[in-house]
Amino acid sequence: MAELIVVLALALVAVAGTVVVRTRDPAGQAVVLGGYGLLLSVLFVVLQAPDVALSQVAVGAAVVPLMVLLTIRAIGRYQGPRR
Repeated sequence: MAELIVVLALALVAVAGTVVVRTRDPAGQAVVLGGYGLLLSVLFVVLQAPDVALSQVAVGAAVVPLMVLLTIRAIGRYQGPRR
């Protein structure tokens, strides 16, 4: 049963990683990246690494997507409106 949960978590992470790569819009990619970070933290919990999972939730699911979204916003200010 435990092996099935690990395989399922790995499969979800693989699918989510593919979705992140295939997303073209940078803002959408940041949102999907946050979901990918959450799935990675679930994988780490399943693999009995709660300290790594907590770090992943803080950095991979919250800080990095927020930084990407703020960067996209800042770049948009300097470029002006798109045509």
